Amino acid sequence: MIHKKGIPWILSPLCFSAGMYFIKKRKLAFSGILLSILNAYFFRNPRRECILNPELIISPSDGKIISCEIEENDKIAPYPLWKIEIFTQIWDVYINRSPVIGKILKIDFLKTKTRANQFSFLIEREDGIPFWLIQTSKSIFQNCESFLLAGDEVIAGEPISICEFGSKTQLLFPAMDAEIYIKTGHKVFAGETVIGRYPLKK
Repeated sequence: MIHKKGIPWILSPLCFSAGMYFIKKRKLAFSGILLSILNAYFFRNPRRECILNPELIISPSDGKIISCEIEENDKIAPYPLWKIEIFTQIWDVYINRSPVIGKILKIDFLKTKTRANQFSFLIEREDGIPFWLIQTSKSIFQNCESFLLAGDEVIAGEPISICEFGSKTQLLFPAMDAEIYIKTGHKVFAGETVIGRYPLKK
């Protein structure tokens, strides 16, 4: 399945190919078809089943774990946080997914003049445990887009955003009581890889 954001990237090279074929430029026409096929691969949106266990923390992005550590960040919270960073490369799936079951309390955008190149979600579980998801575009196109709005409820593995042609994702949550199942260097898949567990507070 192809995400709708990829349609212009697929159709534009095909139109170019049609024009080149019409004027007998066969090699250029072939290159346009090849580019269209590559873009279809880049914007693939594979079906992934949502995970309904409210205690599990699911990878929000496809890619490689580049950092997994506890840090102090008073700008976000007055207590230690787990910070997990995932680097999504150009050939990884671009769709980002909710790491937990909860409600989106806040979405912040950092924009350039024409595009959003960074945004963050604050997602709160039913027991009040917060999860911060910060996504930064790493491509020259600097184009990130959220599918949801503040106030929307989400389940773990539900698509929430897209960052085109590579990005870095940071997932932060309280360190106390959290169990982490991954480490730096691991390959993860959005909506599928269980990266940890945080017991529900009663």
